[in-house]
Amino acid sequence: MRIIIGEGSCGVAAGAAKVHNAIAALMNGNENFTLGSTGCIGMCYLEPIVDIYDGNELVHRLVKVSADDAEAIVNAVETKDFSLVDHIIISEEDEEFLNRQTRIALRHCGLIDPESLEDYRNADGYQGLEKVLKTMTPEQVIEEIKISGLAGRGGAGFPTWFKWNAARQSEGEEKYLICNADEGDPGAFMDRALIESDPHSLIEGMLIGAYAIGAKEMIVYVRAEYPLAIIHLEKAIEQAKEANLLGKNILGTDFSCEMRIKAGAGAFVCGEETALIESLEGKRGMPRLKPPFPAQKGYMDKPSNINNVETFANVAWIMNNGGEAFAAMGTENSKGTKVFALTGKIKKGGLVEIPMGKTLRD
Repeated sequence: MRIIIGEGSCGVAAGAAKVHNAIAALMNGNENFTLGSTGCIGMCYLEPIVDIYDGNELVHRLVKVSADDAEAIVNAVETKDFSLVDHIIISEEDEEFLNRQTRIALRHCGLIDPESLEDYRNADGYQGLEKVLKTMTPEQVIEEIKISGLAGRGGAGFPTWFKWNAARQSEGEEKYLICNADEGDPGAFMDRALIESDPHSLIEGMLIGAYAIGAKEMIVYVRAEYPLAIIHLEKAIEQAKEANLLGKNILGTDFSCEMRIKAGAGAFVCGEETALIESLEGKRGMPRLKPPFPAQKGYMDKPSNINNVETFANVAWIMNNGGEAFAAMGTENSKGTKVFALTGKIKKGGLVEIPMGKTLRD
């Protein structure tokens, strides 16, 4: 049996670390079960959340757990008598919150340990990258993204393939792929939750993008107010380097690419891509006049491509499942799914991922 505690920012803020410590104190070398962590599954209004697994099967989800529930949880797992935790088992109504979603960008969030490369690889992680590097040309990758209809998830909704193609066709050996994780909109935390809960999906998506445009360096511009996201991404980068998924001759191919993080000071204007580039260069974050566009003259005046976290989080899934599978969801003009942050004066605050075209009432 496994006890897994949701320890994203929302979970920790609600007391998940106290729950973790309380359960750990009761284990006393008990080998009947293990204790682990995961990220945010999106039901922030029910945190702290504790999942109980038998092997890979989710047996029970416990919600609004407190440190006072630790003893009952341990006893329930040891005796397999879950009537002991009846008062904190998730309701059918709340289960619907997840069941009605279609999760692609969030496919691993709240299910894997964000600090475990092994967990990510067991969930088909880096298979998309391997397929791309060993069986596809950069042009074929861009064509697959075109078929998918994936548009930028940062707000402008610009076709991702078009930006990648423009950077691909720009002259010059030195190109940059940049991730915009400067999420400054009030109440928005989609990018934060994605990096905290599934950092390797960002790395994999960016590597596929870097291969497509011909970039040898990737930069993630993330706001400094996201400390847990930065910690998890730093660890994931180190793991990827050790596993030959970053650096020289990735997976034994001719493709080499490095990655680094830039922590921004949290200026809202740096969410605009040219202001972000100015900040990356050490200048005051102010938008540049366009043209020239970043694809021609971006970071350090070199061809650059910028997409946000959620855009990159869809890329590996598209490579694994095909562009047509992504395009089959959503509407004619807006393909795929979109992650929304639900905040404010509502009953069920959190993250949802639904196909484009769903109504606000849904």
